[in-house]
Amino acid sequence: MTATDWDGHDAARVLRRPTADDDKYSRGVVGVRTGSARYPGAAVLGVEAAWRTGTGMVRYLGPARAQDLVLQRRPETVTADGRVQAWLMGSGTDAAERDAAETAALRGILRGDLPVVVDAGALDLVPAAIAPVIVTPHARELDRLRDALGLPQAATDDRERIARETADAFGGVVLSKGAVTVVAAAGGWVRRVSAGTPWLATAGTGDVLGGVLGALAAGSIAAGRTGLDDLAACAATAAWLHGRAGAVASLAAGEGGGPITALDVAGALPRVVAELLRDSIA
Repeated sequence: MTATDWDGHDAARVLRRPTADDDKYSRGVVGVRTGSARYPGAAVLGVEAAWRTGTGMVRYLGPARAQDLVLQRRPETVTADGRVQAWLMGSGTDAAERDAAETAALRGILRGDLPVVVDAGALDLVPAAIAPVIVTPHARELDRLRDALGLPQAATDDRERIARETADAFGGVVLSKGAVTVVAAAGGWVRRVSAGTPWLATAGTGDVLGGVLGALAAGSIAAGRTGLDDLAACAATAAWLHGRAGAVASLAAGEGGGPITALDVAGALPRVVAELLRDSIA
């Protein structure tokens, strides 16, 4: 089976323009447990991206230093526990440095029924998860996840099969990052996303992707779209928005495109979302 391409028309169907009847809860609330004393910037980037994608609220629950930086950048962020519709965890963390209390908190979320976007330092907890899980590994992280799931290592030139097999193993969604991103859900749903620019290969852009996906997942749950294929569509749309925002940010640097930072990508998201919504009703 060969994956079909996910494009802007597909992505537009996942987005929802808010109406006069909406409030911050109906638009989606994403809970974020990311960042660490060593990598506090990951928290800032993920939170920034979630806001810029159009979520109704971000709740950030993380280390004090990261929380201070998040509030300096985005003072509208809520830092008290409470109602959420989806979670983002693991960006900017290292499982080897995670303490027992944080491990227990993450495991508690993964034993719930809300969707969880799992990145980087929390991927080791996925095999025991009960919640609907979307993982966002790069190639080396995917190898480690497969090992934890008891799956054999496979040739990297068969990324679609690897992603499908991995998704089936834990019953969730795999977003396999790369120049071409592959998204697969347990049961056979698989798509390829090619939007983007090589300038996205820079530190922090994966943290931005996590924030975009967390916002879309929360919005999907708030809108009543709760199936695994719905979450897979959110993952493919996040990859498309992220890639398009990277391209827009790069072209803003000059003709032919130029270097970008992760915050540049997050900053371009509102324009990309607005253009996608505009084109969908044109």
